[in-house]
Amino acid sequence: MNYFTYFQSDISEIELPSQFNYPFNYQPHEISVIAAKELQIYIQENIEKLHLFDEIGKMFGVLIVENQEGELGYLSAFSGKLGGKNDYEHFVPPVYDMLTSQGFYREEEQKIMSKTREIEALEMDWELVQLKEKWELDLKQSITEIEALKLHKKQAKSIRESKRKEIENWEELMKTEMLKQLDRESSQLHYQLKELIKNWKNHLTNIQLDIDTKNEYIAKKKQERRQMSIALQHRLFESYTFLNAKKEYKSLREIFTITEDELPPSGSGECAAPKLLHFAYLNHLKPIALAEFWWGKSPSSEIRKHGYFYPSCKSKCLPILTHMLVGLNVEPNPLLDNPAKVTNLEIVYEDEYLIVINKPYDFLSVPGKNIEDSVYSRIKILYPEISEIMTVHRLDMSTSGLMLIAKSKEAHKQLQLSFLHKTIQKRYVAILDGNVELDSGWIDLPLRSDYENRPRQLVCFEQGKPSLTKFEVVERKNGYTRIHFYPITGRTHQLRMHASHEKGLNIPILGDDLYGKRADRLYLHAEGLSFNHPITGVRIELEAKANF
Repeated sequence: MNYFTYFQSDISEIELPSQFNYPFNYQPHEISVIAAKELQIYIQENIEKLHLFDEIGKMFGVLIVENQEGELGYLSAFSGKLGGKNDYEHFVPPVYDMLTSQGFYREEEQKIMSKTREIEALEMDWELVQLKEKWELDLKQSITEIEALKLHKKQAKSIRESKRKEIENWEELMKTEMLKQLDRESSQLHYQLKELIKNWKNHLTNIQLDIDTKNEYIAKKKQERRQMSIALQHRLFESYTFLNAKKEYKSLREIFTITEDELPPSGSGECAAPKLLHFAYLNHLKPIALAEFWWGKSPSSEIRKHGYFYPSCKSKCLPILTHMLVGLNVEPNPLLDNPAKVTNLEIVYEDEYLIVINKPYDFLSVPGKNIEDSVYSRIKILYPEISEIMTVHRLDMSTSGLMLIAKSKEAHKQLQLSFLHKTIQKRYVAILDGNVELDSGWIDLPLRSDYENRPRQLVCFEQGKPSLTKFEVVERKNGYTRIHFYPITGRTHQLRMHASHEKGLNIPILGDDLYGKRADRLYLHAEGLSFNHPITGVRIELEAKANF
């Protein structure tokens, strides 16, 4: 197959990038966008009939390359598999094709499946099923008989106590004889109950021993299957070997030994970017620029918009691409640079207990892992005499607006309690990249961190924390919607997720580079803040109008 695709569009006037784009945070180069559009036409004409994109979408990628003749073209790839297959015309092959009939994976997979069928047969064995049913029935019968005897014993005891009262005035000899008889009855019932419990316990234990013997054999087979799976997984990790620009190979196992878990996540090496770069290196093609886009319906939990560009995933691709980009002239990681050009912080309100500032966009609330400059560090510099300055809440780096800072532990504690009791009210203004049909309403979607791609968030009805937002449309104009958000809870990326997710408004905030499309900024601003003063109790209402 010929995987090198010449451009159908005129690209003669396009200036090529001087460096390969950093794949985990980038704005697609113009030539990458053209290649992506050409690939999307190909998908519509040739691939959409092979995959149900309206049920589940797929990530695709294009890699702009230069061949040894100096000609410019691009390679195409998809992440994972399409319709259970790897080999499609126009798309580069996987780094290792586990589906090939000549490969070891299919053979070992059949052995594991055979072991699974053996285990299923053992679990459904008639004798084991009968033993389990007998144990359940006999357990119920033992409980019935034991409880009945306990009741009889209790009633007999009551009768004996009555008789003891009746014979209090009997002649001593007759009284003594009757008491002995009553004691014998008590001892007999006590012994009878003890024997009944003992016999049932022995009986049920014998049945359980037979069940345990069969279950231990099944557990042994499951352990054999597990060992087979681990061996196959490790062999697979060794089979996936990736080239870098220096023509150096590394296997998945070698690449992930430096990570915290040391084992590659499921599907590692199957994403579009590693496929594209490996094929380019293998075939002496020079990588120029990379872009990946989503095509089709979004997954239910995360946000993937049809036709939008996305960075490479971090959990699987960061370790792999870190190796694969060695020797290539790559743009520096933009996240390591401070994008904010902040000269002075605008103080909206201040007294001896607190400060409210109007935070600029693209400016950290508190120092980050790589960037120290932040609202907190600036305030510490402005007020060196105050040792207990604390941020009461934070805004995303991309979000601008009102931010509350306490000058003492007591003020901080009281303001935190106000957040807890929801007496602090916030109003955000945002521009959404589309027309919202509803005039107002509520969005209630539980959120949790996307552990594999932080700081992204997921909608998760099993493990997510409740998040609730009220919204009101302010204006619709030129295909955009100005909207007010009133968050009741304060989850990470709550407003961004509630705007963009298909079960929310399904329209991302303009400039949202995580859940929508990048623009000159994120058009989200904390415009209004209302709270009771932590010391005086006086209600304070503040506003900082957005400059968009």
